Amino acid sequence: MTEWCGWPVVAESTGWEAAQQILADAELSDGLPLVPPTRARLDAMVAGLVDRAGSRGMLPPMFGELTPQAVAYQCVIAGARPGELPVVLAASEAILEPDFNILGVATTTGTACVALCVHGPLARSLGINAGTNCLGPGNRANASIGRALQLVIRNIGGARPEIGDMATMGQPGKYTLCFAERNDGPFPTLTARRGLGSDASAITVMGVSGTAEVLPGDGEGATPEAILSPIATAMRAAIVMSGMGRKNQRGEQVFLLPLEMAQKIVRHDGWDLARVQQHLFDEGQDVASAPDAIHPIVAGGAGYKMSYLPIWGGGSQTVTRAL
Repeated sequence: MTEWCGWPVVAESTGWEAAQQILADAELSDGLPLVPPTRARLDAMVAGLVDRAGSRGMLPPMFGELTPQAVAYQCVIAGARPGELPVVLAASEAILEPDFNILGVATTTGTACVALCVHGPLARSLGINAGTNCLGPGNRANASIGRALQLVIRNIGGARPEIGDMATMGQPGKYTLCFAERNDGPFPTLTARRGLGSDASAITVMGVSGTAEVLPGDGEGATPEAILSPIATAMRAAIVMSGMGRKNQRGEQVFLLPLEMAQKIVRHDGWDLARVQQHLFDEGQDVASAPDAIHPIVAGGAGYKMSYLPIWGGGSQTVTRAL
C-alpha cells in the first residue's frame, strides 16, 4: 500500500468495507463513512496546485504540518470536489491566526467548534447554500466543505477525542458547520465591512459554541426593536452561561438574520447596519467590545426565526480572508 503525507492510499480494487477499515485503523475516521482516497482522486484534487508540499504552518493542538497536499487528502475523504480545495485551504490557514485561538477552540472541555462562512461569487459557483436550511442537511457542498475543515483539525491538527480534543460533551458542529452569506441583503456584507468589497469571494472562520434559535419579541417582528431585543437577551444570557461574565473583556457577537427580517428592519427610517449594531450594543449592556464587533449576517430562507452563534467564551476572534 502506498502513502500520501503518511496516510494510506487505497487501491482502486479495494472493497468499500475494506477501505473503511483501512482508514479507521489509520485513525482518520470521524465516525461517518469516508470516501476511499485512491491515487486518481488525490491527483485530481491537487491538479491545480503549484506548491503542493509547501508548509503553511503547524496546526495545534498536536502541531501537525499544514500543507496543501495534506489538506487535499482530507478533502478527498470528506467527499469534497477539487474546486472546493481553495476554500478549505484558506479556512485552514485562517484558523492559524493567533487571535482565532485554534488551540483553545480545539482542546477546550466546552462545546466549541469551527464554523465556516463562505462569501461572494465563489460561494454561489460552488453551490454553497445561503438560503433555506443553510445550517442543516441536504447540500453536498456545505456538508463536504465543512467536514473537510473538521477533518483537517482532527487529522492534521490531532484534535481527536481524549488526545487533543477534550470536550466534555462536544456538539454536532464538530462534524460539519459551513454555510454561505446571502448577497441580496439590505446591509453591507461582512466582506464589505472588512474592506474586501461588497461581493468578494472570501471565507470567515468563527469559533462558536453552537447555535440558538431566536424569535422576534412580538411574533413576526413589527418593529426593529421587537426583532432585535431577543437577540440582545440571548447575547447577555450566553455571557452568563459561558462564564464570560467573570471577565472584564468582551469580544465579538455573530447572528444570522433572515432576509425578510433584515428587510423589515430597514423599512423603518434610520435603521441601517450601524444603528442595528448600536442598538444591540446599548440594549445588550456591553455584550461586545464595540458596536461594530456585533456581526449580523444575512442568511437563511423564508421566515422570521434568527440563529445566534455565540462565540466561544474562552476567547476567539473571527477571521476573514479573501479567496
